[in-house]
Amino acid sequence: MKNITFLLLSFLLISCEEKVKRFTDNENSSTMIELAPKTIGAIPVPKGYERMSSPVGSFASWLRTVPLKTDKTVYLYNGQLKPNQEAQFVVVNISTGKRDLQQCADVVMRFRAEYLFAEKNYADIAFMDYKGKWYKWQGGDNRHEFDNYLENVFGWCGSASLEKQLIPVADFNKMAAGDVLIQGGFPGHAMLVVDMAVNKQGNKIFMLAQGYQPAQDIHVVINPADEKLSPWYQLTTPGEIITPEWRFKKSSLRTW
Repeated sequence: MKNITFLLLSFLLISCEEKVKRFTDNENSSTMIELAPKTIGAIPVPKGYERMSSPVGSFASWLRTVPLKTDKTVYLYNGQLKPNQEAQFVVVNISTGKRDLQQCADVVMRFRAEYLFAEKNYADIAFMDYKGKWYKWQGGDNRHEFDNYLENVFGWCGSASLEKQLIPVADFNKMAAGDVLIQGGFPGHAMLVVDMAVNKQGNKIFMLAQGYQPAQDIHVVINPADEKLSPWYQLTTPGEIITPEWRFKKSSLRTW
């Protein structure tokens, strides 16, 4: 009896260790969430890579603290399921709201605003609409009014205006966490670089998060072109950046 109990315990321990190893090594990572990470900074990097250093208090550092849901289902603002449930790797634990407002560029602005609000850099929270009018936050640490302010921004600003506001990055290889891939338009699309890692050879990889139309849960996307590397993307990938629901040219990269 003792031998049987020992064998069962050994089997369970090996099984659990194998799950940890499989998730850590990023094998079939687009479907494996047995040990769901709690933050963006806890999403495993591929073997041989390490997260790039980021200064304390920086946007890049803050992004790694963004909480994740254990459920990877994406819901629309009205509670309905998003028809495409294949784009996401994990879902961000930030409210979508109950109106069809927080779409793609709005998610980028939400992340930036939340970071500046957390750092109490209130004077830097400002977004421009397509006609050049600025919407500046002037309410200090009033969280309720800040949420109302964001909804107003989402209603008047979008991918076309945010593309005008952001600064082009001439060299795609100079990408940094917190940068934005954006194609302004009606419709357009925008995605945020939420983390980066590098190996000993200097090869860099990055990870992307998005919202979409209609307004829906923010999610870190898979890499549809490289399942083994997913949800990470190679910085040196030739040609366009192919994401689950949009393609970007490398000239689409912007920074704050």
